[in-house]
Amino acid sequence: MRQKKILAVVTNQATYGASRHRTGLWLGELVHFYDKAVKSGRTVDVVSPAGGEVPLDPRSLGRLFADRTVRSYLADPAFVTVLKGTDSVADVDPDDYSTIFFTGGHGTMWDFPDNADLQRTARAIYTSGGIVSSVCHGACALINLQDADGSPLVQNRTVTGFATVEESLAGVKRRVPFLLEDELRAKGAKYVRSTVPMTPHAVRDGRLITGQNPVSTKAVSALILAALAETE
Repeated sequence: MRQKKILAVVTNQATYGASRHRTGLWLGELVHFYDKAVKSGRTVDVVSPAGGEVPLDPRSLGRLFADRTVRSYLADPAFVTVLKGTDSVADVDPDDYSTIFFTGGHGTMWDFPDNADLQRTARAIYTSGGIVSSVCHGACALINLQDADGSPLVQNRTVTGFATVEESLAGVKRRVPFLLEDELRAKGAKYVRSTVPMTPHAVRDGRLITGQNPVSTKAVSALILAALAETE
């Protein structure tokens, strides 16, 4: 039986709404997952809601966050080419994938929650026995995601995502269109977070796997790969 691929979803949104303040994909959240998945023998396809070029959050490229792994991928022409011309999620066949992984960055707050193609693809993967996962603001894709019965997928499920206190610490609480923690709770999720902000925290509730913040990417990746290993 063929091994299904992993679908990694990134944002197309380059600013905080209509403001001049730049955002986009938090690059480490894609790279650290991609690196772990590929080294474990998985194939990862990178797509975005609209297709095309992926904006990178400038802060994610700074010395504090762009570690050796991130820098090595930035220096890889093949990987950079992927980010310059992603396919649209509307053009993929969900049956090709065992997992969908929603990466973060504040841009996702604008183009993830209401995208019908994202919801259709994630629901199809989950309904067929696959994994739905996210890290940080990638959980914005879960807010309006429904299961096969039309109920919120996160309802009565333990999940995490970028916390309100972390929005304040990042200095962007007044720029965001909503608070992710509040929105997840409003959909009936059992939202949890680390005691200390900006520290690694990832949780698994069956085939729903989430990480809290950028530094949780490695932890959530390990949970995803372990869950995949259980089904094969």
